Amino acid sequence: MDGILILNKPKGFTSHDCVFKVRKILQTKKVGHTGTLDPEVTGVLPICIGRATKVVEFLTAEQKTYVAEVTIGTATTTEDQTGEVVEEKWVDNPIAKEKILSVLQELKGEIDQTPPMYSAVKIKGKKLYEYAREGKVIDRPSRKVTIHDIFLTSDITYEEENGQVKFSFQVNCSKGTYVRTLAVQIGELLGYPAHMSYLTRISSGDFTIDQAITLEQLSELAEQGMVQEKLLPMEKALSSLPKLEISDKVAEKVYNGAVLPYPENIDESNEYFSVFHEDKCLAIYMKHPSKPGLMKPKKVFHD
Repeated sequence: MDGILILNKPKGFTSHDCVFKVRKILQTKKVGHTGTLDPEVTGVLPICIGRATKVVEFLTAEQKTYVAEVTIGTATTTEDQTGEVVEEKWVDNPIAKEKILSVLQELKGEIDQTPPMYSAVKIKGKKLYEYAREGKVIDRPSRKVTIHDIFLTSDITYEEENGQVKFSFQVNCSKGTYVRTLAVQIGELLGYPAHMSYLTRISSGDFTIDQAITLEQLSELAEQGMVQEKLLPMEKALSSLPKLEISDKVAEKVYNGAVLPYPENIDESNEYFSVFHEDKCLAIYMKHPSKPGLMKPKKVFHD
């Protein structure tokens, strides 16, 4: 069994929990995930199986799409619904739709974000959430991310009994974007504390929620011996990398891990590129670090 399984991750499971479940269902150890989702987040989680586990490190999608709910009026330690409340401000009246649409429009394009304390970003060799669990707040550098598109996807609900406003939005963003931080930024622009109260990922690169199956569906397919039909080829996962087509003669050299002349049609600014022969990916190559004009294999895929 080889290929990419698009799993619809359930709520309450870590990405590692999902890998463990898939290993158990498929009775194979060669399973790996390609991009962590927090336990409370649902949606698209690409899982590599068999030979495809060799490409996990190359599958960081440049763009991802999420649907999130933001709660205006309350801020939390984690910036989402799992944290402790640290700030509250009563929303006296419903917030006008035009104002919310204006704020979303303001956030489109390149913006600065400061990673939340409860995140896996490393500062001085230690993850931020480790500092946070010790009760420490660490200065962390902001970084630029890109919001390609963002728009309202629900009605705006005003909860008069607790002075909060809730609404959902869809965002297509660059890798490294924290949607919970985006929810906080929406609140700041509206003049209130805020947090993300729900999140689901509906696409990661070329992989979409329409392709995804649940763990229950995977278990049924395994019983029927039909799992392979739901797996996408490894080559599909590498579509974001520049592609080099080679001849039979060069293919033999690639299989042997040869250092070869750098191809004219691949820009040297690319960190990695895929090497194909007859619609099959044979290897991932890179610019040779010490020999100008040459390329070397990063990974060779033997059958």
